[in-house]
Amino acid sequence: MALCGLLPEERDRRQPLSFDIDIQTDLSVAANSDDIEDTVHYGMLCEMISSIIEQEQFDLLERCADRVAESIMGMNRVDKVMVSVQKLRPPVPQDVATCGVRIYRNR
Repeated sequence: MALCGLLPEERDRRQPLSFDIDIQTDLSVAANSDDIEDTVHYGMLCEMISSIIEQEQFDLLERCADRVAESIMGMNRVDKVMVSVQKLRPPVPQDVATCGVRIYRNR
């Protein structure tokens, strides 16, 4: 649940967002060691995204996706990331299930 949008109701009331994150990294060390310390810990990743969404407010989905991407790129082992973020019930008069953006970042 996030504060994201330009409309007054979007600035005052949290709305559901959905994230799809694809990370590119070398997983060969983790595959051999079977050790969580040798990979990108998706539990920590989820906590990091939740923290951003709970503490910050965004006018645009583009900025929200960029903040998440820049945080992920700050993690060890991450070479590339794709962040897709969608509003699950966008406040538009048309019958639209979702709207969203997808961004890519790499080193």
